[in-house]
Amino acid sequence: MTISEQATAAGSGLKQQAYCILLLLCLLLCPGLTAIAGADPIEIVIEGVDGDLRKNILEALTLPYGLVKDNQVDRLWLERFVRQADQKVLAALEPFGYYSARVVIQIEIPEAEKYRLRVQVDTGQPVILSDVSVSVTGRGATEASLLALAAAFPLQKGSVLSHPVYEQAKLALQSRAEELGYLDAEYTVHEIRIDEAARFARIMLVLQTGERYFFSDVALEGAPDYPDAFLRHYLTFKPGDTFNYNQLAESQLQLNNSERFRRVTVMAEKQKARDFKVPVRVSLTPAPRRSIRPGIGYGTDTGARFALRYNDMNMFHKGHELDSHLYISERLQGLATRYTIPSNRDIRTFTSLQLNLQKEAITTYDSRIIALELARTHSFTHQKQGTVYVKFQQEEFTIGLQDSTSRYVLPGIRFSDNHYDSLIRPSRGFRYALDLRGTHRAMGSTTELLQLIGEASHILPLPWRLSLSTSAKAGISLFSDALDELPPSLRFFAGGDQSVRGYAYQSLGPRDALGNVVGGKHLLTGCVELYRAILEDWAVSMFYNAGNAFDSFNNLSLFQAAGVGVHYYTPVGALNLSLARQIRVDDPEFRIHFTVGFEF
Repeated sequence: MTISEQATAAGSGLKQQAYCILLLLCLLLCPGLTAIAGADPIEIVIEGVDGDLRKNILEALTLPYGLVKDNQVDRLWLERFVRQADQKVLAALEPFGYYSARVVIQIEIPEAEKYRLRVQVDTGQPVILSDVSVSVTGRGATEASLLALAAAFPLQKGSVLSHPVYEQAKLALQSRAEELGYLDAEYTVHEIRIDEAARFARIMLVLQTGERYFFSDVALEGAPDYPDAFLRHYLTFKPGDTFNYNQLAESQLQLNNSERFRRVTVMAEKQKARDFKVPVRVSLTPAPRRSIRPGIGYGTDTGARFALRYNDMNMFHKGHELDSHLYISERLQGLATRYTIPSNRDIRTFTSLQLNLQKEAITTYDSRIIALELARTHSFTHQKQGTVYVKFQQEEFTIGLQDSTSRYVLPGIRFSDNHYDSLIRPSRGFRYALDLRGTHRAMGSTTELLQLIGEASHILPLPWRLSLSTSAKAGISLFSDALDELPPSLRFFAGGDQSVRGYAYQSLGPRDALGNVVGGKHLLTGCVELYRAILEDWAVSMFYNAGNAFDSFNNLSLFQAAGVGVHYYTPVGALNLSLARQIRVDDPEFRIHFTVGFEF
């Protein structure tokens, strides 16, 4: 067999495997896929209701343990169960306002050893609210948010009585009062008076707020090596603020997430309150201040990789942090060391100094970087964060036929806004980030430019355990120098696991006269991916992505690919496997993308 024939056979085999994987994943994505199992010997059929009413009836008719044993039904026990079942169904309807329902339950035998309980429900007319009175008394009687909740009580005159809605709204009003510091808020009147014959009901609620409470002094215990001011910057409240249990929970979460403590307890001592001021006790058990964590992984972009992270969480006993990260892979090696000085303002405001040594050798270019960055990061809200920085960098590089060295002073501004519900495996939310940076020869740089880089992503949850993920990234460069004056770190490339799957890492962009990819002034990439959760830690997906690096918007041409993926999530890392196929090209290829990483 010739080399050409071998290549053809290998390509054919890869395509067959790809189509098999595609078929399998499409089947897994189907929301209606269910496992084939033996039929239950007792089938319950409910007629006349649907939605929450049907769900509540099914829960009420849960078969007792032992009625079915070894797939055999105890007929006498089943008949006793049916004689009592009509009362269970009637009780299941009452929370939704149906007090005059009629129920008929019949036992049918469609085949030997199989039973069907046919439940026929006539709900009758529901109970209608003739009057609803919700009022707030006490010190919080003038609170706008409480009055708004009371006025917007979801059950109004003329509504159908619904006990679940009543309980939820009642709890929401009391919880809001507690959030405002009224810890003694309680209902002095909470009545539902029902006239079953007339099918009318009246609701009367009176919430007595009591006095408002405030935070008093905070006692810190168990971490003498940390400065008092440093520990307090993890707290989301201060003495004199309105008391709120959510603030206690958030403070405890921030202390736990700092990785500085083995155990954290934040406790309000309400029984010691004086003049409605509640003291708080914070008990801490410190973790070792120094740690070394190895890590291993693999990525299609980088190849096999090994990492070693050293961390000192309390330099000079001031709460300063030293973090050093050594990473070695087939194509990328480097050392990143950062020294962080926290601010007393909050945990997301700090000053940092970072040294980077990096060597990257890929098909497109070789690059060796020494960089020092001084940055001041400031939090605006829990989600918004901004950074002002200046980077001093020298870069030796080979790209195409060019060997060169550049140095530059690069000041810039970053801003990010993150609204995801989880950092590890988000299920909803969005994030966007902007980075404006530039330099000039007057600063001592060998080149001059102005760049703006923006990226955004969004996750939308859908029915049937589906979610839709969309993302985009764009970059634009404005400068007077020729492109060959810029090092690879300031040029744009596309392709790879995190860019345009279906193409090799950094393989897309403008080319020189010999066909070598040399990067571009601008960048545009985007991805749409549909996920379906499988079990607890698995998901499968289908995706489409497109993008390219280019020099002019007039000559913009996007490379495209589509494919399927398998994802496995663990607390220490995620495994992602994707199969992508190029589209709208003369000879489309398949490409496998695989990333996995674990830190111990």
